[in-house]
Amino acid sequence: MPLIAVPIRTETVIRRTPSVNYALIAANALMFLLFNERFASEGMWAFRQRYLHLLGSEPSIYQFFTYQFIHADLMHLAGNMLFLWVFGNSVNAKMGNGPYLLFYLAGGAFAGWGHALLHSNPLAGASGAVAAVTTAYLALFPRSRVTVLIWFFLFIHFVEVPAMIIIGLKIIVWDNIIGPTLGGSEQVAYHAHLAGYLFGFVGAMGMLLVRALPRDQFDILALWKRWRQRRELAAVMAQPGAAEWGQYGAVGRTVPVDPQARAIENHRTDLIADLRARIGMELERSANSAAATLYEQLISHEPTQCLSEAQQLGIAREFYASGKFAQAAAAFDRFVECYPNSIEAGNVRLLLGIVYARDLQQYEAADKHLTQSMESLREQSRRDQCIQWLTSVRAALGRPAPGITTG
Repeated sequence: MPLIAVPIRTETVIRRTPSVNYALIAANALMFLLFNERFASEGMWAFRQRYLHLLGSEPSIYQFFTYQFIHADLMHLAGNMLFLWVFGNSVNAKMGNGPYLLFYLAGGAFAGWGHALLHSNPLAGASGAVAAVTTAYLALFPRSRVTVLIWFFLFIHFVEVPAMIIIGLKIIVWDNIIGPTLGGSEQVAYHAHLAGYLFGFVGAMGMLLVRALPRDQFDILALWKRWRQRRELAAVMAQPGAAEWGQYGAVGRTVPVDPQARAIENHRTDLIADLRARIGMELERSANSAAATLYEQLISHEPTQCLSEAQQLGIAREFYASGKFAQAAAAFDRFVECYPNSIEAGNVRLLLGIVYARDLQQYEAADKHLTQSMESLREQSRRDQCIQWLTSVRAALGRPAPGITTG
């Protein structure tokens, strides 16, 4: 049994329903049932062979689209639909329904044209269109990770692999370039696959360049920009005195005016933006521990950074839940500094006071936060809890309990 490596899901967060991708999968399944050799009538089977395949020797325009919905057998259909499900949902959600449908059909048509240029035998299957969607995913989400099923005899394992490796090296290079030279199947339309891959990557890149798709910190152009900035920074840091400026320049940073200072500042700004974006992505997929680690990197570069209200609170709670009380207190402190009027501010100050008193024994800080918490708490049980802790903290400081005065 050969080694089988099949992608089964990605870590990309899907923010809107990929309706067109669902419809495409359903359409392919329906066409398979209607025109399958086992179930179709003799007339329907003859109609498929004559009109629905892409006839490489004498193709009609419509066949560049109809061939995309015809499959040879159940395994052919299942393989294509698995890849379309894994990568297409994210691409559909990113592009939107209308543009995604046009992109999918155009990718399949271009793949069919690539096959017809070199081969005269008929072509059937969604492989070309799916190939275009796969490399579009690579252009839009190059830093994402793909969960891959590894199956070899009785050994079954799941591993997470960077998208650039599983798509770029395994699917494109090994399966469609190296594999055919080692005795690949004559029934596989490798050139249609490669044409689809080319269309998908170039098409998605073009849409990013002209802003037809929204840009973010994770697409291939952002990766290219950071690579160029790292090269520029390396060249700048090689100059005399650059290392000292990079180490001590943040003490009194001003607007950079010379190229050396500008390159260093641009790199720092880009790094901070990248970390913030990655923290948001990790929190969205509930990887709170990874998000907290990235947050520690963020504040090491810029201690005054503050995330969105929900993100900052999520990071602070993750530190608290994992027993990192000093980090939790610092993150909660940033929350109340940045969002003093938040509906959660009173409860956060109460929790801060408890953490400073019980876990860190910093009673002055505890007194400050518990006193401020008393001013905003409305729930009686929370107010009672706050009074109990404040009484304990005041006793440790040798001060009168709240509400008690001395003459």
